[in-house]
Amino acid sequence: MERATGLEHLTMLDIAPPDFVGLAARAGFDTVGLRVAPVTPGEEAWPMGPGSPMLAETLRRCADTGVFVLAVEAIVLGPDSAPARCQPVLETAAELGARYLNVICDDPDTGRFADRFAALTGLGRLYGVRPVVEFTAYRSVRTLADAVTIARNSGGGGVLLDALHIQRCGVSLSELAGVDPALLSYLQLCDAPRTQPRGLPLPALMSRGQHADQWDDAVLEARAMRLLPGEGELPLAELVSVLPGDLPVSIEAPSLPARGELTPDEYATRARHALEALLR
Repeated sequence: MERATGLEHLTMLDIAPPDFVGLAARAGFDTVGLRVAPVTPGEEAWPMGPGSPMLAETLRRCADTGVFVLAVEAIVLGPDSAPARCQPVLETAAELGARYLNVICDDPDTGRFADRFAALTGLGRLYGVRPVVEFTAYRSVRTLADAVTIARNSGGGGVLLDALHIQRCGVSLSELAGVDPALLSYLQLCDAPRTQPRGLPLPALMSRGQHADQWDDAVLEARAMRLLPGEGELPLAELVSVLPGDLPVSIEAPSLPARGELTPDEYATRARHALEALLR
């Protein structure tokens, strides 16, 4: 089975979803991941709710280009979250035909999060979308083992892998190779220095109202300072080699420095070339 390749919305979150689909298509990607609900405090959401004109236009662009929506993000589950209130995002995901829904743990009680993730997985089944959980060094779910346990006990949820978080959380290739392939959804790829950079400069302006002044170096790197494959020091070829050969891969590489030098089409094309070189 041929591997699907995609472009994640965080790479260029300032591009509206319909235009992002066209951008990905022109660069030669098969899929997109779209942010249909905000992740960070104060972030301005794209108007992608059920029945919205932007959702209809996004669907039209997908039909015209052949690009399909692999995943949408995000549902953030905190201490006071209720899975039943997540239905508008699930409806949007279903209309887009998304396979996966990125669910973020913003709850210090990971047991409570696991229960709510399982409830959301059951709800997602009604919409034909599979919730997936991602581990990151700066949130409560910090290890591959925790993410795998939460997914395995959820009744059908999965695990989302991200090359940067694999490195920053200290996950070994042998650990990844040992995960049940049925639990894996897709892999987000970028590059980075091998060790966490310190003292990153705060950007003067972030897209969609994000507030970088509230972020530490780990968050700033993840959301605004990633590199494209081949530009850093991560063992990406080895990473890809230990995962299933048909696992979809998607570029998630937001880079404010690169965006200051390149047009969106230029950066998307560079991202596509970097991914092709890696997969070769």
